[in-house]
Amino acid sequence: MQLHPISATPFQASAEISDVEAAALARTTVNLFNVWKLTDAQACTLLGGLSARTWARWKEGNAGRVNRDLKMRMAHLMGIHKGLRHLFKDASRGYEWIKAPNKAFGGKSALDMMLGGELSDLAAMREWLDAERSAW
Repeated sequence: MQLHPISATPFQASAEISDVEAAALARTTVNLFNVWKLTDAQACTLLGGLSARTWARWKEGNAGRVNRDLKMRMAHLMGIHKGLRHLFKDASRGYEWIKAPNKAFGGKSALDMMLGGELSDLAAMREWLDAERSAW
């Protein structure tokens, strides 16, 4: 499965993500985690400690009610995906980059950096990728 390029993310500092947008983000997040080849445990951590049962429902297409923290996490994840699509013409290279050791992160992968479980870990990765993009 290959994801299509994202031209814009739903997050704007002044705009609240609607429930309809959150449901679409949840479906897209499941697809993104599939192409990143994440384990269920990794997915749950990136989503702020989402329970395995709730993650299983997401994978079945039923995200249910999505709180503000999850909306923000998914918005950052889409921003990370967008950044990778801009940096790597070949989408598969971006998907592989997520797990590859990186000198910029002290030999850890981007995924390792994001698996701290904090919203700020995702925000920091998104900011790092945005800075890399603007350096080109």
